[in-house]
Amino acid sequence: MSKARKEPQWLRFGSGEGYFDRSHRPLQCLIFIAPLLVIYQIGAVLHPWSPAHSQSHNIIAFELMLNFFSLFGAVGNYLPPLAVAAILLGWHVARKDPLKFEPGLYVAMAAESFLWAVALVILFVAVAHGVAMQALTHPVEHAMTRLSWQSQVVLSIGAGIYEELLFRLVLITVLNIILVDLFGLSVAKAIPIIIIASAVLFSLYHFLGNEQPTWGAFVIRTIAGIYFAGIFIFRGFGIDVATHAGYDLMVVGLDIMSHHHG
Repeated sequence: MSKARKEPQWLRFGSGEGYFDRSHRPLQCLIFIAPLLVIYQIGAVLHPWSPAHSQSHNIIAFELMLNFFSLFGAVGNYLPPLAVAAILLGWHVARKDPLKFEPGLYVAMAAESFLWAVALVILFVAVAHGVAMQALTHPVEHAMTRLSWQSQVVLSIGAGIYEELLFRLVLITVLNIILVDLFGLSVAKAIPIIIIASAVLFSLYHFLGNEQPTWGAFVIRTIAGIYFAGIFIFRGFGIDVATHAGYDLMVVGLDIMSHHHG
């Protein structure tokens, strides 16, 4: 009984046996995103596709995690993916979920993530004729040289993993603890506040680099943050990560096609 009170209602999704519940389970999310973790680790940490191996092209969220670990004397590019695995495995153990490998489930999760990503692309094309997509993604440049499409793919995958880890899995959980456990707000009242607050911080985070802040980019990214937060809360971390990565990959593809035809 005490565990049920302490655990946020949205974290208890996954207690059933249907697709909706099983796709929420931490272990299934970890297995589902494991290929993305490997791709980013190989592509971005070892920099096989970057213009200059001496330059870091990691996602800012990845760098923030490295800086956090360094505060405790831990150094290594392998730490962020290990943190992802540790968090999800610890969550799996705490929930006492069954230990299963379900290939069919991962195919369904991939299909659902694709549909959520397509919906976001359509939304932004409809409201901003593509301007919104350019605002949300921020291709990394070295000197005046555009990164290769392979590097852009790796960065898109990294954004999906580590931005969702920090701004959805970690931040939303922390905000829930503050608002629900400390201040006693009901879950119904807390969730809208949590979603909006996490989305605003997600949007502001994108200006930590060299990009000049604009209201348009801020609003667009806040909308995206709300979208991803909703997916995280109601559809789980794995689908959230894949949706974000899938969206960014679609934007990269559209950008490449526009340059090719241009």
